[in-house]
Amino acid sequence: MKRFIYIITDRNRNNLHVGLCSDLLKTLKFYGEMPTLFFDSAQQLNRLVYFEEINSEELAMERFKTVSTYTRPQKEKMIRPVNPDWVDLTIGLNFESGVRTRPQLRPSINSRRSSVTF
Repeated sequence: MKRFIYIITDRNRNNLHVGLCSDLLKTLKFYGEMPTLFFDSAQQLNRLVYFEEINSEELAMERFKTVSTYTRPQKEKMIRPVNPDWVDLTIGLNFESGVRTRPQLRPSINSRRSSVTF
C-alpha cells in the first residue's frame, strides 16, 4: 500500500510540519478544513512544499521517523532541490488527479460532423 511522507508549511514558511498518510489529497483537504489544528490562525499550514511516495508501509514509517528528527536546515536541504521556489504542490496534484479520473465530457468533434460531398 502506498504511503506519502510530506512537508507542509504556512505562507511565511515559518513552520515545517512533517506528516505521513495514505491519501495525500484527502489529508490536504483536511488541513484546509481544520486551519487551526496545529497552530493559531496566523500560521495556517496550507502549502505543500515536499512529498515522497513510498510503496512499503514499513519503509514509509522508517523514513517518516528519520525526516521527523531532521532540523530545519536539513528539511530545507531536502525541499530546495525539488521545489526551489517553495510553490504549493497541491495545485499540481489536484490537476493530475483530475486528468486521471476525468470522464469524457463530449463525443469527438469528428464523429458529429456530417460528411459533405460536392
